[in-house]
Amino acid sequence: MEKLISAEPLPNYRVRVTFADGFSDVVDIVPFIRGGISEDLRDVSFFNRLFINEFNGLAWENGYDFCPNFLREYIENKNSASLVEA
Repeated sequence: MEKLISAEPLPNYRVRVTFADGFSDVVDIVPFIRGGISEDLRDVSFFNRLFINEFNGLAWENGYDFCPNFLREYIENKNSASLVEA
């Protein structure tokens, strides 16, 4: 099980995440804002109040969250796709 140890909000709905093993990268959250409770994230002040929840994932006060395993896989797949395109 992956474990987030830090999450820092950045401009343009991005988050710098760092995992317990030291791996760190930036995640663009925009593709995940698609209605429902995710719409709350469009408010920058709300977005910036992100935190690491009791399951070591990225979360917001309204209950919207990301599993740390999903985030790690998403980042690694994104990075792999970037290498193929280069």
